[in-house]
Amino acid sequence: MSNDAPHAGPFFCGVDLGGTKALGVVLDADGSLVAEARAPTPESAFSLGSATPGPHGQAQTERAEEIVECIMGLVSTLTQAIGTPPSPGDDGFALGLGLPGMVDDQGRLRFSPHLPSAAGIDLAVMLAPRLGGVVLVIDNDANCALVAESTTGALKGAQEALMVTLGTGIGGGILVRGRVLRGAEGFAGEVGHMVVDPSGPWCPCGRRGCWERFASGDALGRSAREAAGAGRLAGALELAGGRVEDLRGEHVTAAAAAGDPGALAVMAELGWWVALGLANLTAVLDPPVIAIGGGLAAAGDCLFEPTRKAFRELLEGSAVRRVASLVPAALGERAGAVGAALIARGASAKAT
Repeated sequence: MSNDAPHAGPFFCGVDLGGTKALGVVLDADGSLVAEARAPTPESAFSLGSATPGPHGQAQTERAEEIVECIMGLVSTLTQAIGTPPSPGDDGFALGLGLPGMVDDQGRLRFSPHLPSAAGIDLAVMLAPRLGGVVLVIDNDANCALVAESTTGALKGAQEALMVTLGTGIGGGILVRGRVLRGAEGFAGEVGHMVVDPSGPWCPCGRRGCWERFASGDALGRSAREAAGAGRLAGALELAGGRVEDLRGEHVTAAAAAGDPGALAVMAELGWWVALGLANLTAVLDPPVIAIGGGLAAAGDCLFEPTRKAFRELLEGSAVRRVASLVPAALGERAGAVGAALIARGASAKAT
């Protein structure tokens, strides 16, 4: 989205840096979307062989610089679209950044299985010279999505809720008494790394059998390729051009939407795994509503129907308790970026 005429500020920019793409938005003072842009996440972001935190060297710093260039490229595109570039000390512009992984209460990405090049790097320090005095806040991407959905989306008005994002991995945000639950260091909500099968496949976090290895977009693609290799996914394979290695989750969801039995079976298995994690989380948190976002949420009923069925079956005491509503996130893939911009708006108000 772009506009030819300059807009009146102030403006709040949000960038959601994901496992495959970076999505940026600009909101005006009323929270209306006035510009949007996207760019692929640099491949170098995933080039480290391990996500293990520790001292970083020159190679990691160089890769982090590429991430900074990606972020600033989006900011430049967005500010050109609104005709009002930020200037040092500008109190009419603020930037929020959502990152996948363990973001501490100081805004530092301490650990990230899906963005290892930035783990342990203080991106705020790296971005500061490029932004001048512009207000910058950094948060976990799923927390950003939770802020967006609880402000203007599917969770608006909720005091207790859970946000789960199903993308390359799985992220989570927890709403308690109308506020994001952050935990002792800011790491609350790393739900994708609950271990649901200790003998399961290796996870990029370094452990085996994390929930996201069974219930994420990556998991759907892997299951689909296994099913296609066994001759059980002809419809989706045709959409992928007949090449098993090219089969992706979107081919499965498209085939399932068209009624392909093999694709529906794969989606039902995925829904069971999604429901297992949600049932475990509900046993701990007891939310009245769970919003499901991320790229997989776009599958619609193909995902939500089997998930809701399995959720009721797996949930402790489902016959005698109120079963949490499972609802699609209203803001779709923009939720993380919109939430980052809203958090930046709040930080800007505190700074003035």
